[in-house]
Amino acid sequence: MKASARLEIGDTICELPMIEGTEHERGIDISALRSTTGCITVDEGYANTGSCISRITFIDGEKGILRYRGIDIEELAEKSHFIETAYLIIYGHLPNQAELARFSELLTQNQCLHELMKYHFEGFPATAHPMAMLSSMINASSCFYPGLMGRRNAARFDVQAARLISQVRTIAAFSYRKSRGLPIIYPKRSYNYTTNFLHMMFSEPYEDYQPEPEAVRALDLIFLLHADHEQNCSTSTVRMVASSQANLFACAAAGVCALWGPLHGGANQAVIEMLEEIHRAGDDGSAFIAAAKDKTSGKRLMGFGHRVYKSYDPRARIIRRACDELLARRHVSDPLLDIAKRLEEAALHDPYFMEHKLYPNVDFYSGIIMRTLGMPVDMFPVIFAIGRTPGWIANVKEIMDDPKARIYRPRQIYMGPPKSPYVPLEQRQ
Repeated sequence: MKASARLEIGDTICELPMIEGTEHERGIDISALRSTTGCITVDEGYANTGSCISRITFIDGEKGILRYRGIDIEELAEKSHFIETAYLIIYGHLPNQAELARFSELLTQNQCLHELMKYHFEGFPATAHPMAMLSSMINASSCFYPGLMGRRNAARFDVQAARLISQVRTIAAFSYRKSRGLPIIYPKRSYNYTTNFLHMMFSEPYEDYQPEPEAVRALDLIFLLHADHEQNCSTSTVRMVASSQANLFACAAAGVCALWGPLHGGANQAVIEMLEEIHRAGDDGSAFIAAAKDKTSGKRLMGFGHRVYKSYDPRARIIRRACDELLARRHVSDPLLDIAKRLEEAALHDPYFMEHKLYPNVDFYSGIIMRTLGMPVDMFPVIFAIGRTPGWIANVKEIMDDPKARIYRPRQIYMGPPKSPYVPLEQRQ
């Protein structure tokens, strides 16, 4: 017999079925609540609401666990690479050699933008933020592929998914070049995914960027660690848009817009700005830690705490090691990294931060890696968007593959004025 929850509202008793996930997390199915009782639940921010049943990513925030399709993030970070992991997330299994080769070839075949897209880039002012260009150009790119606009076709999905993953990187690099007044650099067929991105970012017409293995590996790792993260703000937005049967590119463009916010994709930029502020003040982090604990100071320790993780973010451990290795191999000493390590050490042993479960998250060190690679801070959320694209695609695919999928339509509790008469203009005070 399946377990159920019993809800009493006045004289009405409602039996609500329980759902148990693969990892034994439990939920109460309230889909019949309104039709049975006339009531809805209220959960602002959706902190206690499961909006879907998904087979993509598992997170245990209490234990600091993150898995893509059942595989621990630590194992993927050590043994896999971004494109293989993207395939895993989208299709549900690690590819064999033939599958990976075909997927990689599809990415290569679809990495160039339509030449007319150049005129779209020319319409942006020099001050345009790369994220604004990214979301706009993803949407504009869909206009060049009429097949996107028809009924969803699973047979075309492989090409469209590869096209989006490949072109989001090309658009991102072109957006950076445009924002800096630099000539566009086209991708090279001989380069892999991440190397090609660095090439398009930093090469010049007269001199190709020489990719360093440690730089390619560090950026590829950032992409991999951001590839999916359950029902976060941008992914939930993508699923909302996908439920209307909007095309794949439109869904991704909506995801970029949600990701742009400083509380989501802009968090690693905020970390760098905080570290720079501490460095300019000549502080080793001690004064800032004290101020962060004072609610009246207006100071906030960025890069600590997470809506899901109540222990150490597993991605933060991985990215810190990668950060140490990259700087060591480049023989670089970054004062911001030294400050970051002191902040981390202080926070991990400070009763205030331990009590509030404020542990470092992935944003705390990823910004330092991107800064070391030469990425300007306004490109930080763009890098996040490139990495998150496979997760967005996988979530769209789940909705496409669900024969019972319906358009998302949350309810609300109205707290505005009661029914009121219309007052003619001449009678208004």
